[in-house]
Amino acid sequence: MIFKRIGDGKPYPDHGRSGARQWADIAPRPVRLDQLITTKRQLDLDTLLAEDSTFYGDLFAHVVKWQGDLYLEDGLHRAVRAALQQRQVLHARVLELG
Repeated sequence: MIFKRIGDGKPYPDHGRSGARQWADIAPRPVRLDQLITTKRQLDLDTLLAEDSTFYGDLFAHVVKWQGDLYLEDGLHRAVRAALQQRQVLHARVLELG
């Protein structure tokens, strides 16, 4: 299994951050794929296979740590690409919520 769990939606409270600029103050760190819970159930194959899929966004995935779990809020395509390349770690910006 690639991820800890496949989720459907965000179970954590709204943190008020949207877009790469509001996440930029969080330094990226390595996160194991098998510790992540996704917040999306579907994947767009065109986006997954696009060479420039991060061209307009953040280079790092966005993860929210809430109640001890790590939720992959943005970066599902990056995470799946990492898994297809047999990497176990993804560099992500991790926002810790109380």
